[in-house]
Amino acid sequence: MNAIDTNILARYFVTDVDDAEAIKQQKIAIELLRKPSYVSLSVVLEFFWVMKRIYALPKQSIAEVIRHLCDTPHIEVEHSEHILTAIEHFLQGMDFADALHVAQVAHCQQFYTFDKRFIKKAQKLNIRPSVIEPV
Repeated sequence: MNAIDTNILARYFVTDVDDAEAIKQQKIAIELLRKPSYVSLSVVLEFFWVMKRIYALPKQSIAEVIRHLCDTPHIEVEHSEHILTAIEHFLQGMDFADALHVAQVAHCQQFYTFDKRFIKKAQKLNIRPSVIEPV
């Protein structure tokens, strides 16, 4: 099994027709991802950021790519169940990183933060565990 970095995922999933080096790298990425592969949680988070900020992909496209990655049988994605939960919350308007934080601690009673926007969105979506400000 090979571990895969963010830039390999970007080359695999995003076609950049204006960049000759990217086209060359995409062929290599396709070959790599035909083999059993491992994608860490931190790589998924960075890949999400690249799709959103660098490529400016729409929410639904980002969600489809992440779901496809998590559902590919020969690719093991660390904590894919948490990632898929976070993607659903992201589609409902929550920041992906915040949604991922909460998805990973679903076994807890509360998630404490000073981020008022995070609290407001989580409460609106009735996210569990409860996201609250410490007092």
